Amino acid sequence: MAKYNHSVLLDSSKCKGCTHCLKRCPTEAIRIRNGHAQISATSCIDCGECIRLCPYNAKTVICDKLEAIESFRYKIALPPPSLYGQFDHLDDIDYLLQGLRDYGFDEVFEVAQAAEIVSGYTRRYLRRPDVVKPAISSACPAITHLIEQRFPNLIDNVIPLLPPVDVAAKMAREKALAEHPELKSEDIGICFISPCPAKVSYLKNEMAKGRSNVDCVVSMGDMYFSLVNIMSRAIEPEINTQTGIIGVSWASSGGEASALFNDRYLAADGIENVIRVLENIDNGSFPELEFIELNACSGGCVGGVLTVENAFIAKARLHTVRHYLPVSRNWNVAGDAKADISIPDNLFMSEPLEYSPPGSLADNMMDAFRKRARIQEIAERLPALDCGSCGSPTCLAFAMDIVNGNATEDECIVKMRDRMHELLGGSDHDSP
Repeated sequence: MAKYNHSVLLDSSKCKGCTHCLKRCPTEAIRIRNGHAQISATSCIDCGECIRLCPYNAKTVICDKLEAIESFRYKIALPPPSLYGQFDHLDDIDYLLQGLRDYGFDEVFEVAQAAEIVSGYTRRYLRRPDVVKPAISSACPAITHLIEQRFPNLIDNVIPLLPPVDVAAKMAREKALAEHPELKSEDIGICFISPCPAKVSYLKNEMAKGRSNVDCVVSMGDMYFSLVNIMSRAIEPEINTQTGIIGVSWASSGGEASALFNDRYLAADGIENVIRVLENIDNGSFPELEFIELNACSGGCVGGVLTVENAFIAKARLHTVRHYLPVSRNWNVAGDAKADISIPDNLFMSEPLEYSPPGSLADNMMDAFRKRARIQEIAERLPALDCGSCGSPTCLAFAMDIVNGNATEDECIVKMRDRMHELLGGSDHDSP
């Protein structure tokens, strides 16, 4: 399996060894060893929960600096719709788009514009007779990574369409080359403004494989603080937004699903809620639905850890932004032919999702069985409190760490206390 480069970075000098991140990591990717957290690269899905929960700011996201785009001759910004909800009193998207132009970008291509196109083709995809239902959105890379790790039976349920950011980048580059024949592709720098680490990691890995039209990924927080002063000036915008209600709605949970005009859908947000939904689908205890929209961040992309504003406030602001917009500017919703299920080949993922578990117990099946039996034997001796004091998230994970040689049974605080109690005379020692 190819190495996956993560954007979530741990600063050990700031880590105090508390168990906040340990207990809440959805993939049990974190351990506390030698007084500091350690993140397993094979288990992390870059959901950002550890960043959100860390009281010491010991986890950060590796993004490009804003200056990275300066090396390109022609600069294009890709603002996602979640950026629209970050600014107070923004009732016209054009002011934000103009702000990006005034910052130094030559062109702005809205990701929401591509989202409307993806919504249209998703409606067509769901009408195909061979689609595995319920179909699961592929828009959130943390979710697709989670499914690849923990839910191999659901891989075929994931819709194999590219997420809007990829479609937007491709369209933006093609548009720039058509309108400026003097430019070469390498002259054009496309910059995505990311609300979360999962999208940063996804795009960085796609860029490394030569499969992405995005050239740099910057933090939404960094871009926000650069735009605030620029947008405060009373400048009449010169450009017009190319998106509608459908595109803007993708920023918050339920927006993608509602664009399908199908009542048989479910939208869940927050990584813990998402895992419960996936478990229910996996074990068959789920109603017959057409489409499942899942967002790792609470509230959807407006709740990403790289955003600035509270997710609920940002979502409320988007209602104002959408108020005077048409339903869609990029798809003839009224004329969508029911019989047409054609989708361009370049809108599909270049490679299918694959089952990629965090790691195997052993190289051969017999050794794996022996290790599994050993893990179960040790787990039965442990207190089953899942307190995290040993540095592992659960007693079962601790048993696995012991078998893999990364911990010893003596590190269990509860068992250590019991042994100390026995050495001191047990209950007789406590008698008055």
